[in-house]
Amino acid sequence: MTDRQPPPRRRVPGPARPARPARPGQQRRPGPGGRPAARRPRQAGGSGKAAPRIIRLGSPRPRLRMVSLGLTLIMLIFVVRLLQVQAVDASAYTAKAEKNRYLGHTLAAERGGITDRRGIEMAISDDAYDISADPTLLTPKSTKVKDAPEQAAALLAPILGKDPVELTKKLKTPDTRYVLLARRQTPKIWKQIKDLRSALADKAAADPKSANVLAGVLADPSSKRVYPNADLGAGILGWVNADGKGAGGLEQQLDKELAGKDGKIRYAQSGGRQVPTAGGTETPAVPGSDIELTIDRDIQWAAQNAITEQVKKSRADRGYVIVQDTQTGEVLAMANAPGFDPNDLSQANGAAMGNAALQDAYEPGSTAKVMSMAAVLEENAATPGTHVTVPNRLHRGDRLFQDDIDHPTWHLTLNGVLAKSSNIGTILATGQLGKTQSEANQTLYSYLRKFGIGKETGLGFPGETSGILAPPGKWSTSQQFTVPFGQGFSINAMQATSVYSTIANGGVRVEPTLVRGTKGPDGRFTPAPKPQQTRVVSEQTAKTLATMLESVVDDEEGTGVAARMPGYRVAGKTGTANRVDPATGRYKGYTSSFAGFAPADKPRVAVYCAIQNATKGSYFGGQICGPIYKQVMEFALKTLQVPPTGKPPARLPVTYKPGD
Repeated sequence: MTDRQPPPRRRVPGPARPARPARPGQQRRPGPGGRPAARRPRQAGGSGKAAPRIIRLGSPRPRLRMVSLGLTLIMLIFVVRLLQVQAVDASAYTAKAEKNRYLGHTLAAERGGITDRRGIEMAISDDAYDISADPTLLTPKSTKVKDAPEQAAALLAPILGKDPVELTKKLKTPDTRYVLLARRQTPKIWKQIKDLRSALADKAAADPKSANVLAGVLADPSSKRVYPNADLGAGILGWVNADGKGAGGLEQQLDKELAGKDGKIRYAQSGGRQVPTAGGTETPAVPGSDIELTIDRDIQWAAQNAITEQVKKSRADRGYVIVQDTQTGEVLAMANAPGFDPNDLSQANGAAMGNAALQDAYEPGSTAKVMSMAAVLEENAATPGTHVTVPNRLHRGDRLFQDDIDHPTWHLTLNGVLAKSSNIGTILATGQLGKTQSEANQTLYSYLRKFGIGKETGLGFPGETSGILAPPGKWSTSQQFTVPFGQGFSINAMQATSVYSTIANGGVRVEPTLVRGTKGPDGRFTPAPKPQQTRVVSEQTAKTLATMLESVVDDEEGTGVAARMPGYRVAGKTGTANRVDPATGRYKGYTSSFAGFAPADKPRVAVYCAIQNATKGSYFGGQICGPIYKQVMEFALKTLQVPPTGKPPARLPVTYKPGD
């Protein structure tokens, strides 16, 4: 019998049973497909102690993800900023860069010159520099020096003549790249600054610890006003202020023509120096026009020298002399004393600055009697030979009038009244201008206005006074009788000169002029407009007056014998008037004057002289102004090459015998 092995029993899968926990010290078998458990290494020596636990590292992938994300964000920020700078705000940043790199300032136009009628320079513009600075180049960051502005100011102050504190304040000006330190400095001063700046630059290059604190100091070409003849004609010319603008005289009146038009420049800079190759823009300045005056420098010198000496000699407050061409109205000289030097206004007396010949208003006195006589002759109220009985005193209105000296009753002709300058005789003569005193006043007033009294002269000069002439309805009782002999109204010296030029010009008043013309930047000369002309009296009346005025100088009984000139016939009139003190408004001292023209029979030049408040020696106009008239007139006639006429004077009678 054969033994058979029973067939293997097939396992039917059932629900998994939970693994049994291993007993201590017992290894668990791995299930099918499981990892065999790691065997623990045996301890050395065969001890039964457990081995140390092994630390496993975490996965690096999360950290790499975080780093990548951070780098991506940073790059994204850079990209966004780059797009903003180069695309969105590109123009704005370009403008800021150019603003910091480019500097711009004004190019000052060269001021036009002023010459006399012969082309002789009286006011010119010399080369100069405006000293400026760039404060951003003087900061501690730029210079590595904490007190760079203070050091720069200390170096510049003695050269520029400025206060160091003021300079420091400017050099510390925030948010600007341009500050003006000093205007119109000479080339010599700018050279001093450049040399000092170069020395500091060399020192800074050799020694790293040193700094050039003047690196930001720059200079812009400019011009400085210069008056070659010092105080000669200063009252006419005036002056310019620190900004280069006319501040007095013709410099002020004609500032627009003289100033020209400023230009502009914009250029790149680096370290305070211009970069020529970096481009820029420039609008050139247009120079001002040159002015040619009617003044003759030589005659101006003669007049100014004469009046200056007499004012000093008489210890007077001031004086003036005017010389005028009687045919054209051109002013050949207008001198004031004391004067001032426009080159150095720091030394000028404020009271002397200006043009007193046009700006002083005063009562003219007897030189105004020629207008009263003109009215009498033109209205046929009298003739030069009319008899006038002149008592020692004359009661009119509320006053008792007298002449400058006590005298017995004079028997004068109308010519004699003018020759002896009788106040009483003038009152009596002008009383014949109307049937009533009121009518006479109105007639006289109309002639005064025709002669230019109470009106502007036509010069348009800054600060010019038109004087004071009230209408006759407002004349006081005494004023009705003082106006005929030159008191009770006021004039300036140019108005007085114009009266005598009008008579010399055959009774036609020509507005006075100081400017002959202008020469523009293109070199073209433009003559000044022709002055206005007005007939005041007839030619016959003017000739008669000229003959009567000769008696003042030529006749031994005249008051103007000190003005005689050998070889020339001279017409003139003296004046001595009570003077109103400008400070108190009360009468104090006298206004002494002399006016006239020559040659009397063929007039060419009129001269007027006035001296205010002479306190030493004589104060009579014939004695202190007559000689000045003679001195200036002789010089003017020789300068203009005016020959004597050679004809003898008419010599009208001055007195008459009662009963004749």
